[in-house]
Amino acid sequence: AAAKAAIKAAGGTVVKENAQVGVATVKSSNPAFMAAVGRQSALVGAARNRPIGKIPSGGRAAKEDVERLTAAERAAAKASPKQAGRAPDQEPLADRQWDMRMIDATPSGSYRVNQGRRGVMVGIIDSGIDGNHPDLRSNFNRDLSRNFVTDIPLIDGPCEVPSCVDPVDVDDNGHGTHVAGLVASALNGLGTAGVAPKVTLVNIRGGQDGGFLFLQPTVDAMVYAGLVGIDVINMSFYTDPWLFNCLDNPADSPEAQAEQRTVRVATQRAINFARAHGVTPIASMGNGHTDLGNPTEDATSPDFPPGTNYPRTVDNSCITVPVETRGVISISALGPSYRKADYSNYGIEQTDFSAPGGFFRDYYLTDQYRQPENMNLSPMPQALAEAALEDPANVPFILRDCKGSTCGYYQYLQGTSMAAPHATGVAALIVSAHGRRDPRHGGLTMSPRAVERVMTRTAKQTPCPFPPVVTYPDRAPDLSYTANCEGTLERNGFYGRGIVNALTAVLD
Repeated sequence: AAAKAAIKAAGGTVVKENAQVGVATVKSSNPAFMAAVGRQSALVGAARNRPIGKIPSGGRAAKEDVERLTAAERAAAKASPKQAGRAPDQEPLADRQWDMRMIDATPSGSYRVNQGRRGVMVGIIDSGIDGNHPDLRSNFNRDLSRNFVTDIPLIDGPCEVPSCVDPVDVDDNGHGTHVAGLVASALNGLGTAGVAPKVTLVNIRGGQDGGFLFLQPTVDAMVYAGLVGIDVINMSFYTDPWLFNCLDNPADSPEAQAEQRTVRVATQRAINFARAHGVTPIASMGNGHTDLGNPTEDATSPDFPPGTNYPRTVDNSCITVPVETRGVISISALGPSYRKADYSNYGIEQTDFSAPGGFFRDYYLTDQYRQPENMNLSPMPQALAEAALEDPANVPFILRDCKGSTCGYYQYLQGTSMAAPHATGVAALIVSAHGRRDPRHGGLTMSPRAVERVMTRTAKQTPCPFPPVVTYPDRAPDLSYTANCEGTLERNGFYGRGIVNALTAVLD
């Protein structure tokens, strides 16, 4: 009641609220609303969620988009990637899935022991899931899925439906579908297979079509996961508009400081709620090739409204949300050679585990350098694939596979966004193998602490490279990619406690 009165006093009207964690979406015609909020003791602060202007061509992700390569990089790729022999019990595109072999998610590995159980639910907080993709629909729970996002035409393009709230089985971006496929593409004789091919996928969408993920939808998704009994959530994003959320950076106005404080506090509340309800949260570390334990600058924030960013000096008191939110398991990205991908963030305090995320530039000075198969292959919505294939440069990065008259499209992407769902799939397998019956929601459940303990025991411990300072010669003269691996075999900044492993996790 005090908060609502304070909102009204500041000139705002509550549009909706999440009572479990005390976060509300508010509209106001008061241009000084955020400053007015700062004078109200009942309110932590306010974060923007309003379109001002139009997002530049290329979308939000353009600032650090290593997942979809540049036109020049695509053109440099050869159109006939090498193929390994496929065993008869593998999926048709399994020869392209080095990532699954790296973590022993294969017919001779974890699949023969435990492929996951239907009663284990994985929530994908992302741009959505194409629930009609032939490799996902058998594992997709449409009834439990929710879309917490309303399309904003200025940043998402024209609304596809009159309500501007997309159906729960639609993904107009493709990112969420790729992530979901890495977790749980089915073993069905078509396309690819996921880490846990029999668990249940739930779309708890928090992302705009244009790539933004704002505070209220992500918080709502985290809380919803706890309310309905979801076991693991995958968060391959950072919450806009701040890459680093600082509390009292002198470069920031009081309103900007309050905004960052709001993002931190609200997300922490939502993660605490989710964990208390049996949800294991897993997040990608980000693609900024930054030591998160020693960040120095942030030139991209705020990224919303577009064009309002300014350079700031930052330090370790500033955090990226949600990956550095307490209680979230953070994942760095590796290439097929087991090297830390040049783009992947890292840090001895921050990296919990590592997983295959793809590395287009892996195997420098060999024939495998800049090859599509260095990336991760996973499902892609048909409409997006057909549109992308109109550009010949995309052809090597998009595959089509058919089983009789049923066909699906698959694309190669790379990023810590791809590493996280491998760990999410392993976590789902852990709940499948070691969880107990959930008396509230049915299915299985397992405490997040217990899941993380099993992940720690069963991850493949990997030491820092020698020498520990790693350079990426093809990036020269840009030295910002040079990375120093600190730590021990038990835990270090590149690999965390080790590379997640599906087989040892289900055998533990």
